[in-house]
Amino acid sequence: MRLLFINQCGIDAGFYLLIPFLATYIGHDLGMSAAIVGLVLGVRNLSQQGMYIIGGTAADRLGPRVVIIAGCALRTVGFTLFSFGNSLPLLLAASGISGLAAALFYPAVRSYVSHESGERKAEAFALLNVFATIGSLVGLLAGSVLYLTDFRICALTAAGLFAALTVAQAFVLPAREVAAEHDPILRELREVLGNRRFLCFAFATTGMFIMENQLYMLLPDGAQQASGWGGAEALLLSAGAVANLLFQFRITRGLEQRGGGMRWVGAGIAVIGLGFVPPLLVCDAAPPDGAGDVVPRLLVMVSASLLLYFGGMVAYPPVLGLIPRFGSERLTGTYFGLFYVLSGATAAGGNAVIGWVMDVGERTGRAWLPWVSCLFFGLASGCAVAWLYRSRALPCPYPAESGRGAGTQEAMGLLPGQPRVTDDAGERRTG
Repeated sequence: MRLLFINQCGIDAGFYLLIPFLATYIGHDLGMSAAIVGLVLGVRNLSQQGMYIIGGTAADRLGPRVVIIAGCALRTVGFTLFSFGNSLPLLLAASGISGLAAALFYPAVRSYVSHESGERKAEAFALLNVFATIGSLVGLLAGSVLYLTDFRICALTAAGLFAALTVAQAFVLPAREVAAEHDPILRELREVLGNRRFLCFAFATTGMFIMENQLYMLLPDGAQQASGWGGAEALLLSAGAVANLLFQFRITRGLEQRGGGMRWVGAGIAVIGLGFVPPLLVCDAAPPDGAGDVVPRLLVMVSASLLLYFGGMVAYPPVLGLIPRFGSERLTGTYFGLFYVLSGATAAGGNAVIGWVMDVGERTGRAWLPWVSCLFFGLASGCAVAWLYRSRALPCPYPAESGRGAGTQEAMGLLPGQPRVTDDAGERRTG
């Protein structure tokens, strides 16, 4: 588990060393068109989001250790190619390989963490999120310095980091036993796709991922327009990252002690949605006139960013902790892979919708339109998850209620058709 946390920190550090500067390198340094920039970035995103199911299925059949090592090795190759990427074919190859690498190690790491953390899944995923945040901050800081020297140095440094992670895990990360027998892949995929409760949950949480992506699209755009400062995006992300480091684990542990994290997921997603309310105060304001205007507007946008981060701290760890409980333990990786495919596809579609709404708002003078749209996404998603929880459609322990008796199957969330798992001591527990 400790190595996996360090691995996640290294993965995010390597990513933020390179990817945030890739568009500028292709468009400015290489002099390629905006269409080429979009194509290269789109290939990376498509190869990552579309291949998550392969990484998850491979983790179930080969064991997560092998898939994690393979993913880090592929990322090493992809980032090394970026250092020589002065032609479109080479850039596309590097982008595709880097995206495929992420599709391998992300579901595999989460499958491994889920297996090893036992009943403390939410706390484990909270710690994983903290280490990812540390990695992103280190990567952004180091990348900002190295990019001033040469983009190729950024790429080779990131590739070297992934090479070190590959070697470390090959020597230290222990293998986990995998199920001796598996059904044909298509049959297992049909089993996962036929799990209606899982699909309902995956689609109910889509608002969370749509709004999370606005930290990189709508919020920076709104902050820059309101303040007139090009560094507003870095301020928003830095404030949220610091809050994540200080409060993520405390929030998760506190909620686990107060009825379980899943009880609060709907509220957490709603808080993310409410994060789009403060910008309504400044979204249609006139250009700033001195520091007296800039500082209050930046404070408004920072408060919006913090609400998004705090809502995510409430919702994200229990969501990841719940995914393996929907089905058999032997399909944990497949469930994670499909969840990431669905969330990635909906996030891409949501980004397109929000982008279109931003254009409509700009043309019609309704600057509030995209912010209200995101508020709607958040409240709708939060209500959907809360409804699933209150209707006991989720495979998580529910607090005992009067008249039903603690310890009954209903109080533990055992609905008809929900899989049971028997541990080595013979004790019955939820799947």
